[in-house]
Amino acid sequence: MRRRFLYFISLFVLALFVLLPTSINAQQSSGNQAFTHHTADVNGVRLHYVIAGKGAPVVLLHGFPQTWYEWRKVMPALAQRYTVIAPDLRGLGKSSKPENGYDATTVAEDIFQLVNRLGFQSIYLVGHDIAGAVAYAYAAKHPNAVQRLVILESTIPGFEAQDTTGRLSKVWHPAFHQEPDLPEALVTGRERTYLKYFFTKYAYYKNAVGSDDLSEYVRYYSAPGALRAAFAYYRAFPQAIEQNKEYAKTKLQMPVLALGGESVLGDLVVKSLQQVAVNVRGGAIPRCGHWIASERPDYLSLQLTKFFGEDRIN
Repeated sequence: MRRRFLYFISLFVLALFVLLPTSINAQQSSGNQAFTHHTADVNGVRLHYVIAGKGAPVVLLHGFPQTWYEWRKVMPALAQRYTVIAPDLRGLGKSSKPENGYDATTVAEDIFQLVNRLGFQSIYLVGHDIAGAVAYAYAAKHPNAVQRLVILESTIPGFEAQDTTGRLSKVWHPAFHQEPDLPEALVTGRERTYLKYFFTKYAYYKNAVGSDDLSEYVRYYSAPGALRAAFAYYRAFPQAIEQNKEYAKTKLQMPVLALGGESVLGDLVVKSLQQVAVNVRGGAIPRCGHWIASERPDYLSLQLTKFFGEDRIN
């Protein structure tokens, strides 16, 4: 009898370890808001996503070399008013890594199908870095499904603004990432060194992405197929340019907020978006580099909350 009792107790404890660790860890990393982790099979890919809060949906799309984890400091404030959804883009983080489909339109369709799977018809959409092109493609292809659009530290491929500051002349990595096979050969086994370079070079605060955060990103970008997938986003830029030429024939009508860190893209983001949308505001974030959600999370949370909250006032 005692043996049977111990057997059932063991099963109970095992079930706790299997079922609860995701939400327990998320609770610790998010203050009072619990993040829960899920997966969904959409558009031929399995996406991992994190969700928190209640209310109208806000979808946060990360850049390179990051994952959903980019948004962990912003999500708690947003989750007080909204349902916040932060997926890992296809090929990155815990999402599956197919051989192809890394052009902005295909990735946007991944997210669109995920949103619909979750039961939402219209969203607030935020894209950072390489996900800026994804967010634009989503809004251009499904304009009635995006209430408001936010682009962070990204210009729209094919509609870059003229840079009179010379800052962009120092940005060399997109061309390198587009080379076939070479980036994988040189970076594999040196992921920590390579990623640390990015988080230092393009930051206003050089320690904005700390050692623990760096380890989180290195863990996922060191996974088999992750570098191939990451560089595939850059190799799809020429395709995105052709897609965007078609999209831009009809300018976006929804309100757009375009922000850049003053030490990197600055006002080039808003100038780019003004070429493809009619209702654009934004500019440069002071004392900020490329990693807005890490360098100025409180400022970003406030700007997003104010921008999305205008729909409650109007």
